[in-house]
Amino acid sequence: MGNRLSKIYTRTGDDGSTGMADGSRVSKADNLFSVMGDIDELNSHIGLVRSHLTQAVTTASTDQPAQKKLSECLDPKCLEQGDLDFAQALVIIQHLLFNIGGELAMPEYEGVNATHIEWLEQQIDAMNTTLPPLKDFILPTGSVLVSQLHVARSVCRRAERQAVLLQQQRPEAIRSTAISFINRLSDWLFVAARFCTDPEQVSEVLWDSQVLQKFAKDQ
Repeated sequence: MGNRLSKIYTRTGDDGSTGMADGSRVSKADNLFSVMGDIDELNSHIGLVRSHLTQAVTTASTDQPAQKKLSECLDPKCLEQGDLDFAQALVIIQHLLFNIGGELAMPEYEGVNATHIEWLEQQIDAMNTTLPPLKDFILPTGSVLVSQLHVARSVCRRAERQAVLLQQQRPEAIRSTAISFINRLSDWLFVAARFCTDPEQVSEVLWDSQVLQKFAKDQ
């Protein structure tokens, strides 16, 4: 791997094509690379979530009473699935997304399977047990951490749409398990945003169906 990455630029993509694992070259305009790009972007956003999470936990380790709940709820003992806590789950998810990128580049490689989808569902169920019932739509806002989780969720939805399109165009290009994983991950990110809201003492911002009428009255 060290030798393969010793030279970053090769100039071989200057013609608008990219080399695949089997040695073939495919146009960068191919929808395959739209999916790869969305998965890469999603992975980067989750990396940013990890950074905000680390900062939030560090801040919450102070003695301020209003912040104490955050450090307790994001402690490894708070959300355990097997031996994985919330922060560790983000690490695993980043690796699995990288695996999906590998599947797209090498169709014979299987990077995610039904076990990983079930694991996400277990995580969702565990987080949901700590949350109040959702009785209305919520706006994608809150703390920086919560907002970043919503950004990741929206990018995940885009990745899913592109993945479904790719499967319709070329069923052999992407496995159904990869699409199911991306779909379940978007659910995980939504619930995770709610899970990280209460600990930060930031109330969820609900959609107000009367906002237009209220705005009209103020004019």
